[in-house]
Amino acid sequence: MKTARLNRLFAPSGNCFDVAIDHGMFNEGSFLGGIEDMTKSIQTVAAAAPDAIQLPPGTAKILQAIPGKNRPALVLRTDIANVYGTPLPRSLYSEVIDRPVEQGLVLDAACVVVNLLLLPDQPELYRDCVRNVNALKRECEIMGMPLMVEPLVMQDNSKGGYMVDGDITKILPLVRQAAELGADIIKADPCTNVSEYHRVIEIAQGVPVLVRGGGRVSDAEILSRTQELMQQGARGIVYGRNVVQHANPGGMTRALMAIVHDKASAADAAKHLA
Repeated sequence: MKTARLNRLFAPSGNCFDVAIDHGMFNEGSFLGGIEDMTKSIQTVAAAAPDAIQLPPGTAKILQAIPGKNRPALVLRTDIANVYGTPLPRSLYSEVIDRPVEQGLVLDAACVVVNLLLLPDQPELYRDCVRNVNALKRECEIMGMPLMVEPLVMQDNSKGGYMVDGDITKILPLVRQAAELGADIIKADPCTNVSEYHRVIEIAQGVPVLVRGGGRVSDAEILSRTQELMQQGARGIVYGRNVVQHANPGGMTRALMAIVHDKASAADAAKHLA
């Protein structure tokens, strides 16, 4: 069944575009822009036909209520962490929802996703995440559920809140650890120098790598970056705010799908936004 579920995620091109609309899981107000009305957000994105939409348990039902055979696959967010505010809370945690794989099966998910967080001087949080991945892996194997692991290296919170650390020397070992822990799919950040991303692909040892989108950037930047990442060997992307906070979420979805599946140039993809 794992292969069948992976086939629902990855298109005939061999690639996947997963739109992340799971930001409300993290109790951070700045993440809610563009997704205040989840029914509208999910239906708008689903109509543009990405391969998958990433959602928490509470709003996954909105996607799964869409009739017909062609709705995007569900990627189920399974963990909650309190690492995104400024200042950071006194005590940090990353906790998995109750019986995550069972919930995924009930919701007809094609995949479940969990974080592997690495923050400066926060070893307890990192240990929580390793435990979460370990626990999920065995459940996923028993139930035939693909496991997506999200290795996320973050900068010190004092620099201004949630900020990704694009240092490839930190990204590489965490991506490799995700592969060694048994990830079926890895969702990894772009590095500061995008031209080095092939090293992230190589260190994953054949596990398909989908690239995280991160914070909102200009259309030109997100399209050109995506084109280069796909050329470097990424098997797809997981973008959230650059889609749902866009003035034309459907058009941006179609533009990115053209790059991910049809090898369109950034310039040609931008025509979908006109």
